[in-house]
Amino acid sequence: MAPHGPGPHPSALELARRFLDGYPEFENATSDPGIPVLASLVARAGDPAAAASARRAAAAWSRTVGRGLSHGGLLDGGLAGTYVGLRMAARIHPPLHRAADRLRDHLLTSASAHPWRTTDVGLPDYDLIGGPAGTLLALCTREPQPSVRQLLPFASHLAALCDSDDLRRLHIGQYAGDPRLGWLQGRVNTGMGHGVAGLVAALTATVRRTGPRPRLTDALRRATHWLVRQSFEDDRSIRSWDGAGLDGPPPAGARARQAWCYGAPGITWALWDAADVLGDRAAADWAATAFATLAERYDEDFHLFGDPLTDRLALCHGAAGVLAVADAFHRWARLSPAAVLGARLADHLTTRLPAALAPGQPGTSLLVGAPGALAALLTATDDTSRDWLRCLGLR
Repeated sequence: MAPHGPGPHPSALELARRFLDGYPEFENATSDPGIPVLASLVARAGDPAAAASARRAAAAWSRTVGRGLSHGGLLDGGLAGTYVGLRMAARIHPPLHRAADRLRDHLLTSASAHPWRTTDVGLPDYDLIGGPAGTLLALCTREPQPSVRQLLPFASHLAALCDSDDLRRLHIGQYAGDPRLGWLQGRVNTGMGHGVAGLVAALTATVRRTGPRPRLTDALRRATHWLVRQSFEDDRSIRSWDGAGLDGPPPAGARARQAWCYGAPGITWALWDAADVLGDRAAADWAATAFATLAERYDEDFHLFGDPLTDRLALCHGAAGVLAVADAFHRWARLSPAAVLGARLADHLTTRLPAALAPGQPGTSLLVGAPGALAALLTATDDTSRDWLRCLGLR
């Protein structure tokens, strides 16, 4: 893996083309940004057949806009994700910019009502997947960039949640007795998808856009310092985090879930990027060293488990997400262990994606489906557009 490599691996591009060719026939397609993100990358590859596949898929995707929308967020069927998809698809079909403009205006108008809680919060009150952190990242994904005034309702809310060193406003208060999320009640989520790391990524992107503002930079420092205090070294000597902040000494054992969503990859990147925008060299070095403990000890047989695509290969839990983080560390921090791990995971995906995509019709979502895994592989092996990585809090 190199920032200016020789081009996408031929089998990766061919896999992406074949996948896009099958997309119009997929059932239950939604306006998740996965298809247009992948199509926009394939269209830039310089292969006429691949570009034709990308055009057809982007056109078919545009006809799904409006399906399955349940919230205003970035991923998992949200309006902010549709906005990203429209901007990406408009690279291939420029008239879609008009629809994107209208949706952007709707997102901004909705934010002006400040619809989010600041105490006893639930995940949609702040997180990257369904909350304002993700919408903020969506607005920062590509040109045209919104104005500072337009970003501040989202960013000011996130900053307000970080007004104390213990992040007391981020203690979850909505899931008592919930069979899936009850483990979070009264606790603070650490991760990139649903936790403090995602909030940090959104504030970092905002500070890059607006310049340093005391309220935002103070919130960033409190949130990053809190995350560092929740870390520990697991039994494999990897700097790790549990899914929620520590209630006492960390339980013994190795942490198998080391992914974009939870654990060292996503959190260490959020910490490094925040330190970079704050100009805190010592904090950036700490985060890079923390990621290096993972990169040097990463074990595909231990750290990748579950469903072959969604858990082992996709962005959220799998190899593609770790690859995307390693690629970001290599490109921006020039971290050698990240380059080595990235090359290894690119090979891992190249050899395993064909089998994962072969049977039936794989999922089309960016986060847990084939488009995200293929997009991460193409991005890491080609000097192509990277702005879609904002959807992951990366760059």
